[in-house]
Amino acid sequence: MSYASPDERAALIDGFRALADYLEANPGLPVGRDADVYTFPPDGNCAAERAEIDGIAEMLGCQPHETAGRRHYRASRSFGPVEYRAVAICDQPCHNEE
Repeated sequence: MSYASPDERAALIDGFRALADYLEANPGLPVGRDADVYTFPPDGNCAAERAEIDGIAEMLGCQPHETAGRRHYRASRSFGPVEYRAVAICDQPCHNEE
């Protein structure tokens, strides 16, 4: 897995804006109460993926944390009912080396 290229990123952002405009213009279209946007670090070893999540957490202004038996390591930020989540999923429990 890898992150979006600059062109792919721009297309994704345009798509989010187009979706928001469409939902606003079509109030009869049902929507859920919330939405999550996930991103995953490029494949690597557990320590490298966790380090990537640490960097994303710094950009988001939050603290990363472990979930699901220490296999998931994530950082998130909410924008109202929309949440951006960056998640590393390790094959087995991993501990940050400090």
